[in-house]
Amino acid sequence: FLSLTLFSLNRKKMNLKSERRGIHVDQSELLCKKGCGYYGNPAWQGFCSKCWREEYHKARQKQIQEDWELAERLQREEEEAYASSQSTQGAQSLTFSKFEEKKTNEKTRKVTTVKKFFTASSRTGAKKAEIQEAKAPSPSINRQASIETDRVSKEFIEFLKTYHKPGQDIYKQCKLFLDTMNHKRDLSIEEQSECAQDFYQNVAEKLQTRWKVPPEKVEKAMDQIEKYIMTRQYKYVFCPETTDDEKKDLAVQKRIRALHWVTPQMLCVPVNEEIPEVSDMVVKAITDIIEMDSKRVPRDKLACITKCSKHIFNAIKTTKNEPASADDFLPTLIYIVLKGNPPRLQSNIQYITRFCNPSRLMTGEDGYYFTNLCCAVAFIEKLDAQSLNLSQEDFDRFMTGQTSPKKQESDSFSPDVCLGVKQMYKNLDLLSQLNERQERIVNEAKKLEKDLIDWTDGITKEVQDIVEKYPLEIKPKSQALAAIDSENVENDKLPPPLQPQVYAG
Repeated sequence: FLSLTLFSLNRKKMNLKSERRGIHVDQSELLCKKGCGYYGNPAWQGFCSKCWREEYHKARQKQIQEDWELAERLQREEEEAYASSQSTQGAQSLTFSKFEEKKTNEKTRKVTTVKKFFTASSRTGAKKAEIQEAKAPSPSINRQASIETDRVSKEFIEFLKTYHKPGQDIYKQCKLFLDTMNHKRDLSIEEQSECAQDFYQNVAEKLQTRWKVPPEKVEKAMDQIEKYIMTRQYKYVFCPETTDDEKKDLAVQKRIRALHWVTPQMLCVPVNEEIPEVSDMVVKAITDIIEMDSKRVPRDKLACITKCSKHIFNAIKTTKNEPASADDFLPTLIYIVLKGNPPRLQSNIQYITRFCNPSRLMTGEDGYYFTNLCCAVAFIEKLDAQSLNLSQEDFDRFMTGQTSPKKQESDSFSPDVCLGVKQMYKNLDLLSQLNERQERIVNEAKKLEKDLIDWTDGITKEVQDIVEKYPLEIKPKSQALAAIDSENVENDKLPPPLQPQVYAG
């Protein structure tokens, strides 16, 4: 498997505290292992699309030859058994039973080379395909699919008008291909993928040889053809029930959730998210990789991967003030995948691999970025303690959630560590101190609450004791005293008060 050789870790002979293990991949390791110069793919066992198809046809021809030889041998044995059965009826029954047993053993021992070579998913046969077809989606999904399909069909027809007569031929071939695929629902997803790849190749060759269409127009035509047929086929071939794509999706999502504790420093990611511009680029990269699942056309899914990768390169360039290298890009892509946890990641990768125009995966930036994404997923699936420069004990504790990575002491930083990493650990230290202060405040508040309750209970008890010891007696009111200026009947014979007199001078 290509992913086993795509990652080699650089070991630096340094002090144990500053020793780091980086993720390194050479450009040659991304190419087809047959040496043709195109990009390989882990889903194709490290081959490019062209070499993979050649190997597929060789394996299929070999399997067909083995099937013919087995059929001829079984026929000869059947004829011999029939001839020997003419002797006696009992001998006939015995021979026929032995023949049936031998035939069954032959079929059991038969090795299906194609399935073994491609490691295809287990098939459940036509019965499961019928169950899948019988499932009717909700009316809202039908309306949405119909609107998008009609829009794409109109755009495709308008596009083909610019090709005149070749456009008519292309449209007829596309309609014939869709009709053929509708009658091949019971085939495995690998066989349907092979039909699509053959169709791409035949149309491209006919455009180049028969209609003499320029290469740039052939590429545009193939993009529109892929968009048209895959929009109509999407709900049948994306994550079908006859495969284990959904099971792989759940396994990858569970794996990524378990690795939530992985820090950029463990992966040697040269990105400083403390810089606002870099942080925005990281968010955009995560958004693009998540948006991939909303697209229906393989080329559109590839475009999301490409946009995500370009944001990663810009983030690295802004952080380091220099162009990013492949050794910087792959660890950052792994970090983005871990942080974003894209939905149905394996299903999207398999869908692109099976039904994308193979020329896009073999060359160009789309093929390069897609190959790196496949490598990133393979690395995540096989990530271990050694990959992160951790002890197995620490790795197991982090994976089980018993603890989380602690901050790095300032004296253990190597001289070449960027300021962003140091600032991050300072922030972690500050958060840890704030957490301790918060815990102390909460404990003191609980203690104060308890003291207030105890004090209130004590005062209440003292008041009750005093009231019981010295009960309060309420006496009746005494007769009120007369006021000084009140009427006095006994003194009513007193002389009148002196009146003022006026003297004339």
